Amino acid sequence: MGIMGTFLLLAAEANAVGSEMAEGAAEGGFGLNIDIFETNLINLAILIGILFYFGRKVLSNILNERQSNIATAIQEAEGRLKEAQTALSQAQEQLTQAQAEAQRIRKAAEENAQAAKAATLARATQDVERLRQTAVADLNTERERALADLRQRVATLALQKVETQLRAGIADDVQQTIIERSIAQVGGR
Repeated sequence: MGIMGTFLLLAAEANAVGSEMAEGAAEGGFGLNIDIFETNLINLAILIGILFYFGRKVLSNILNERQSNIATAIQEAEGRLKEAQTALSQAQEQLTQAQAEAQRIRKAAEENAQAAKAATLARATQDVERLRQTAVADLNTERERALADLRQRVATLALQKVETQLRAGIADDVQQTIIERSIAQVGGR
């Protein structure tokens, strides 16, 4: 039962007692002043006294319970504050680690980019050198082929010229030899 229920119960009892006293006084019994104003003041004084006596304990219990609840809430809040501070320090540590990891990744990416750039330049230089060597080899091969073709033409032309000269020379020699043989045969026989 709460304070309000106790208060209503006491008020109802005070009214019942007051009405019984009023009836007793009307019958000539115990005589009390049944003036409504004074009766209400007495009832009110009794009620305030009862409330003060019992209410002080109830109010004290309520206040103690409220104080205990507030102390518990403060302790819980302090516990949550400590947990939040721990979580904050962990988050800050993780942030620091993440920043360090990001810096490491960025540095590794830059190093990889430089290495890839150097490898690409080296490969391009090798490709250019290979193409140059291939072009030189092709040029040498073409020159050798042209020279071989030129040699063959020169040799063919030389052979043709020699052959032409031999034919012309053999024909004169052969004629000379035939003439000399013929003379020798005619004159020596």
